[in-house]
Amino acid sequence: MNLILRFLKPHWKLCLLTIVLLIMDVSGALFIPTLVAEMLNRGTSSAPFGEIVHLGLQMAAISLVAGACAILGGYACATLSARVGKDMREAIYAKSLKLSIYDFRHFGTASITTRTISDITTIQFALTSTIQMVIPVPLVCLLSLALTFGLDAQLGLILLCVVIVVLLLAWAIMRSAAPLFRTLQKLLDRMSTVLLENLTGVRVVRAFNNETREEERMTAAFSNYAATSIKANRLFANLDGLSFFCINFFVVVVYWLCGAHISAGNFQIGDITAVIEYAMMVLFFLMMAQMVILTLPRALECCERVRLVLDHSPEIVDLVEEDPEADSSNPEVLAFRDVSFRFKDAEEDTLGHLNFVCRRGETTAIIGGTGSGKSTVASLILRFHDVTAGAIELGGTDIREMTQAYLRDHLAYVQQKAWLFSGTIAENLRYSRPDATDAELMHAADVAQAGDFIRSLPDGLQSFVAQGGTNFSGGQKQRLSIARALVKKPELYIFDDSFSALDFKTDAALRKALAPETKDAAVLIIAQRVSSIRHAHQIIVLHEGHMAGIGTHEELMKTCKVYQEIYESQTKEAQEA
Repeated sequence: MNLILRFLKPHWKLCLLTIVLLIMDVSGALFIPTLVAEMLNRGTSSAPFGEIVHLGLQMAAISLVAGACAILGGYACATLSARVGKDMREAIYAKSLKLSIYDFRHFGTASITTRTISDITTIQFALTSTIQMVIPVPLVCLLSLALTFGLDAQLGLILLCVVIVVLLLAWAIMRSAAPLFRTLQKLLDRMSTVLLENLTGVRVVRAFNNETREEERMTAAFSNYAATSIKANRLFANLDGLSFFCINFFVVVVYWLCGAHISAGNFQIGDITAVIEYAMMVLFFLMMAQMVILTLPRALECCERVRLVLDHSPEIVDLVEEDPEADSSNPEVLAFRDVSFRFKDAEEDTLGHLNFVCRRGETTAIIGGTGSGKSTVASLILRFHDVTAGAIELGGTDIREMTQAYLRDHLAYVQQKAWLFSGTIAENLRYSRPDATDAELMHAADVAQAGDFIRSLPDGLQSFVAQGGTNFSGGQKQRLSIARALVKKPELYIFDDSFSALDFKTDAALRKALAPETKDAAVLIIAQRVSSIRHAHQIIVLHEGHMAGIGTHEELMKTCKVYQEIYESQTKEAQEA
């Protein structure tokens, strides 16, 4: 509830207007039965026709005002719900951008997506329904009971009892349904996860002929959701049946008692009509409120899920507000000072006591076996994780003593699994620098050895790119990712095994073109192929998270056994191939 109030607060004027319009609508609707009763009573007592016409005109005017308030109130309520939903989605999206990789692992990507789209849609629907159908209930009940008690205390007492019974039933069933809706949201996350895996990994599924297995897994997720949903619906079916029984019981009692009152001369025909209308209006709003109750346990669970994301403290946060002054004269662009790192759920350090410096105009390479911690080095530089011990310095300043935006403004990162966004090639290349000209884009593409294939496309830079770049080959995607990094022109380039999909000829041509382009910056290449890094100014050899050697290719071939083994194994493979 606090979450809803937090997002309603900026729109309090619209919220107040919506409630006022709804109150006027409900008050007008309740006043009409009073006029109807008066008209019937006067009509049966031979009142002048002019009085009846006057009452009719009053009814028409009140109906017109109430109808206008209903329309305006519905519009205001829909607008309020849409704005609250927009603010919630913006807030959860902004928060997701601050979450670390570990945080995303904690929540799950599919769950974040479900919370941003499905959960907030559920909250919006519940908010609209609550304002229109639940908030008016106390007013309707109080006015109807007051008017009924004014006509007959006995009927008023019976109506009060019926209202209390229906409210108690609704409260009890809502309480029983809350755990079921909590389970439903978890099952919805599970469905989203399995479906996302099946759609994104469809090639792997087909390649291993596992369609039947995945279909069974998906069917199990669907069946669990359906079974829990049926349990919840049974509860609310019982509520509907009991509520209708209470309504019919009250109508029977009213007619029975009113018959006796009319015979005694204490009641008129119009009074019976008014009491029935008051009761029907109360019970109509109670029934509508019950329908809203269907969504409330689920909406409350959705609120809790959204709140958990919004109130989550990210693992990585800015520790300072002011950034250091840029010092382009410092030859040491990046430095690792006795850096160690351990994942939260690990028992041992992934990296231990790393010490090296990346200098301007030089290329530093990192090589090692699978699981040696190469990509973790890149994650630490980008502050996707924070070091456990030691310090990483950019331009002589600890990266924790600058904002994340400042740090990443000075870096260009190309990951191993190249990712392109849906749009055009030009839009993807400008992702790193929006003001880059077409000439600059093509220059970067030529350096990255992507210029020829871009020119071969009918639309050139304006050629369409599918989500993830699935309409290009792995090598083409890597070259476009490298070009995107070159457009930025940062102080430090990080190539995380981003030449792996390139053939040897393209790899050699790219490295040759890259050297003059990055002469004023530091280059860090993380690779598995010795051929990609043998000309680096210094090569760092990682083995089980520790530095097994550092130096040039020639030096390491003499002093580092791990590097010798890597080189010999790759040379042997090349000869056998």
